[in-house]
Amino acid sequence: MSRTKLPFLTTFSDHTRGLLAAGVVVLCWTGFNIVSRYGSSGTLTPYDVAALRFGVSGLIALPFFFRLTPFGQWLRYLTLALIAGVGYSLFAYIGFSYAPAAHAGIFINGGIPFWTVILVALTAGFHLSKQVFIALSVTTAGLLLIIWRSLGEIGSSEVWKGDLLFLAAACCWAIFGLLGRRWNVSPRTAIVSIAVFSLALYLPVYLIWLPKTMATATVGEIALQGVYQGVIAALVASSMYTYACQTIGVYRASMMLALVPGASALGAWIILGEASPTVTIIGLILVTVGATLSTRR
Repeated sequence: MSRTKLPFLTTFSDHTRGLLAAGVVVLCWTGFNIVSRYGSSGTLTPYDVAALRFGVSGLIALPFFFRLTPFGQWLRYLTLALIAGVGYSLFAYIGFSYAPAAHAGIFINGGIPFWTVILVALTAGFHLSKQVFIALSVTTAGLLLIIWRSLGEIGSSEVWKGDLLFLAAACCWAIFGLLGRRWNVSPRTAIVSIAVFSLALYLPVYLIWLPKTMATATVGEIALQGVYQGVIAALVASSMYTYACQTIGVYRASMMLALVPGASALGAWIILGEASPTVTIIGLILVTVGATLSTRR
């Protein structure tokens, strides 16, 4: 399947369009970390937030599904939905109930390049250039610094649980990026198919078995999570990330997402009042420096 171009960016080169698409993802995921953490402090359960994400995005995408998704490729997109839809979302949303937004930025967005390089090395054999090695080393140092601090708080805090869940979410997204590039999926078809299959997979389980408090939530809570999670996070961010992977490569796209931690920490401090301790700030700086190094030609 050929790569889909973004019509409003046709005057730019493929590389520039890919970097711009990755920049949009950075903005979307910064907001995702803040909005999701805010939602975890309200009435809604993580399972409610996931239901809103899949319900809104799935219903929007449903009219386009049969026209865009060939039946012979349903299994591929079902696999992507399990990984990047249900798997990623549940790991992330449950993680927000334990850990602050700054940690999500570090472990999800900083963890994606970490997992990407490991998976590529395991599956295809990956020779690290000097620049890639330095960027990965700096990013990994930032991740390890925060992990060390969180593990030291076992017994007095449950933040470490959120950190591990965020790392699991990062692994899901790294697998999604690699599979999307290997299968050369169309960004438009990918977001439509993942949204519809995620709705079909998750909604019955949610309605029958999972805890829910949506009936007691305010209209404002439901609207905020429904619009942001279902439209911006599920549709816009996913399509832009798929496009970036196909134009600038999985590694470069995933490393640009490591710019999210600093923005997330700043936004969480301003909007949510979550101040970051010194160790976390040092980890943020390391992860951001690694991301900056990776975006160079």
